[in-house]
Amino acid sequence: MPQIIPGFAYHRVPTAETPDGVALNVAVGGAGSPVVLLHGFPQTHLMWRHVATDLAADHTVICPDLRGYGASDKPADPDGTAYAKRTMAADIVAVARALGHDRFALAGHDRGALVAFRAGLDHPDTVTHLAALDVLPTLDMWEAMHGITAAVGFHLYLMAQPPGLPERMIAAAPDDFFGHFLDLWGTDPAAIPASIRTAYLDACRAAVPSIVADYRASAGIDVAHDRADREAGNRLRMPVTVLQQDWGAALGFDAEALWRAWAPDLHHETVAYGHFMAEEAPTDVAKALRALLSRSA
Repeated sequence: MPQIIPGFAYHRVPTAETPDGVALNVAVGGAGSPVVLLHGFPQTHLMWRHVATDLAADHTVICPDLRGYGASDKPADPDGTAYAKRTMAADIVAVARALGHDRFALAGHDRGALVAFRAGLDHPDTVTHLAALDVLPTLDMWEAMHGITAAVGFHLYLMAQPPGLPERMIAAAPDDFFGHFLDLWGTDPAAIPASIRTAYLDACRAAVPSIVADYRASAGIDVAHDRADREAGNRLRMPVTVLQQDWGAALGFDAEALWRAWAPDLHHETVAYGHFMAEEAPTDVAKALRALLSRSA
């Protein structure tokens, strides 16, 4: 039986405003001011199941599968732009608008946080508040990784390679590849029960080319977009909250300083949870999001 967020209605929403017009699988629940939650890798919208039901008590909560993931469309990427975070951010703006929301708060985890970051820069009048869970902006990530410490990001380098080899290697043992990250990045195995893990692995197994294309974009076009914004002095205008593991201790950089360069109105918190914090500590994550939403936009 397909896994769903209890009490949420499911919709297939076309992104009519984006050039390729893909449709996203979207779970919607609750009532009140809108909050969009974007999942990370190797997950689907289900990673927000606990936080979403909490926030739905007083917000309209929108949980899409990103393009290329879950039950959303997985377009081909002939020119390297289909999975640019700019394109994926435009999807989210279009979906929210199709659901009746011209302005909304946005929270993302991992890959979803990179989409949220790009949406905040490209659509500052649309995104009222922004939260990023356990990620660095793309340009900063590549600049921060170096030497043997970069081994933790081997998958970034693998999926940055030209089309062909990465897809074949991952497709040869997809459950081993994606399951590696589910095992390595968490601190509480019970946070992702067997049924949810199966749902994640099933979704990833069916999406190897598009997941690789998403990562490949982050080694190319996404870096170019971030660099252009940095050089132009563009910043996130809205209140921003970042929840992050203590990456600096292991990799030798100041994550808060890197984020503050992009987000003047920043609350940065180093947390003790694993990477999958919305599943390991959903009450704390929901509390942090509510605190963000209480800040003046």
